[in-house]
Amino acid sequence: MPKLIVSIDGVVIKEVTLAKDRTTLGRRPYNDIVIDNLAISGEHAVLHMIGSDVYLEDLNSTNGTYINARAIKKQALEHNDVIEVGKYKIRYLATSAASEHAMPVRTAVASAPIPLSTAPTEIAPLVPASGIAVIRVLSGAGAGRELSLQKVVTTIGKPGVAVAAVTRRLQGYVVAPIDGGTVLNGEPLGTDAVALQDGDVLELGGTRMQFVHT
Repeated sequence: MPKLIVSIDGVVIKEVTLAKDRTTLGRRPYNDIVIDNLAISGEHAVLHMIGSDVYLEDLNSTNGTYINARAIKKQALEHNDVIEVGKYKIRYLATSAASEHAMPVRTAVASAPIPLSTAPTEIAPLVPASGIAVIRVLSGAGAGRELSLQKVVTTIGKPGVAVAAVTRRLQGYVVAPIDGGTVLNGEPLGTDAVALQDGDVLELGGTRMQFVHT
């Protein structure tokens, strides 16, 4: 089946298999693909699957729907097309290619303040950073817990409050916000991924945690 790989700032956050004739995408919770971001309209776009073909249709969204950086109203998707909605990029993998190249990623952010589930990969192969890295919880109900950063992408935080992703790269580890405000060493984190150093302190929704890399 065709698949969509959803990412933001190079961090994969979701994989969706297209199994229905009509798959909706938008900010509202009743959509098949929910992206809870103000840049996404409540009912932003819809994907129509007709036989082996998939068509993407914009539903008169406020900020538009783009395929390979071009605004569209309705267009057939080709393998490896990149859909853009807001700051999110969604790569389309056709049926045969999806089975060969798609890799497992996290399908949802856990509801615990410091979720243990992670996204194990990105689209491009990565060479892992050396050493052992963990996120150590400093405050809140989970104080004292440690989350090992063994996967390529690890999401931390609490949905609806603040969620960020820590990604392991060749040069080391970086952190990028996914939803809500993230504070790094007392300064709000922008939209771009930022390199993490041993001892850096993150704050998400009032919970403080420390990045430890040995």
